[in-house]
Order: sequence, then C-alpha cells, then structure tokens
Amino acid sequence: MTDVTRKDLEVLAGISETVISCRACPRLVEWREKVAVEKRASFADEEYWGRPIPSFGDPNASVLVVGLAPAAHGGNRTGRMFTGDRSGDFLYASMFRTGYANQPTSRHIGDGLRLEGVFVGAAVRCAPPGNKPLPEERRRCLPYLSRELEHLRAVRAIVALGSFAWDAALTLLAERGPMPKPRPRFGHLAEAAIGGYALLGSYHPSQQNTFTGKLTEPMLDAVFARARELAERSN
Repeated sequence: MTDVTRKDLEVLAGISETVISCRACPRLVEWREKVAVEKRASFADEEYWGRPIPSFGDPNASVLVVGLAPAAHGGNRTGRMFTGDRSGDFLYASMFRTGYANQPTSRHIGDGLRLEGVFVGAAVRCAPPGNKPLPEERRRCLPYLSRELEHLRAVRAIVALGSFAWDAALTLLAERGPMPKPRPRFGHLAEAAIGGYALLGSYHPSQQNTFTGKLTEPMLDAVFARARELAERSN
C-alpha cells in the first residue's frame, strides 16, 4: 500500500475548498440555494449547508466509493456525503458491519463518524433538480473526482453506486488505462479491471431500491467484502 504524502493531503484539502466554493453550474447553484432557503418542513429549524459537498473519508483508503450526487435534504442540508437521508443510513450501516466505519450512522458533521480504508465521493457535488444532473454538469464536475483519485495513492478498488456512478468511474479510468472491449456494463457485483484499478458495481442504496428489496443489507455487505478482497489482491 502506498501512503499519501503531506503534499497529497494538502492537495486533497485544496480540492475540497475549491469544491465548496464552486459556482460553475448556474442551474445547480440556483437549485441548491433555493432548497436551502425553502427547506423541508421537518428540517425547518436547521441551517442548510446549501453548497457543493466535498469528499469524505480516509486519505489512505484502498477503496473509493462513488455516488451520483448529494440529496437535496441530505448532503445539501448536512454538508457531508450520504448524510442525513435514508440512502446514507443504509450505506454507512453497511460500512460499519464490514469494518469500514466506526459507527453505523452518519447524522451530521462532527457526529464522531470516522472511516477507515474507504473514501466517499460523488460524480456531481451539488444536489440536482429531480436528482438528474445534465450532461454538461457532469462534465464540469467530474474533474474534481479525477484529481482526488490522483492523490489517493492507496486506492485500488472503486465501488460505483448505481449506473450513473459506474459510467462516471469508467470515464475516470479511461484516462488511466485501456478500456476493455466490449465496454464493461453496469450490474450489481459487476467487475472490471482498468488501469490498475478494480471497478465494482452496486445498486444504489436509494429508497426505491432498499424499500423494494432490490438491494438488501447482505447484498451491500457483499459489495464491501468483495471490494476489500479486490483491493488487497492488488497490493
């Protein structure tokens, strides 16, 4: 395993600062700030983050988790990836069971959550209307994740939560090695080896998947167990 250097940590911190101040996509800026002002009734007394969401986790991680984008009343409210909504509840509970998190919940920044061996990011850093970022918004935002991956020296496995994240990860990895032919297709526990990384697919822990049983706790636990195997195999 290759540990990150002090320079890497400085660069990662700088990327986070740049992400938080980003206003590159007018539609997303307008939406995230509108949501932060209007709020959901159940969170009316809370101050929303209302800005792009930086990545979160262990800079010496061997596993990178890639999501779609923050939820309007989840990350856009709390300021942390997959935090404050049911998708995050499902995700971090699995990370806790599989040894990547010190606690099963992620409620807000400063709640004591620590991740070990995993780093959590997203293809798009602002909450998009209808949870659907536009193609040009994806293109503008993905370089943040690409730069982070350059400085996450120990990452060997990438978990893509959903088909959108899978496509984003393929775009990242195409910069780092030849793309297999045919182009790898998304599926739960689908795998692809590209540019020295192992890409692993998982259904997204959205309510429409977890409430219907399309994604169960054992299924997501199996993804993180497999990610650990793939990362260790590559070291």
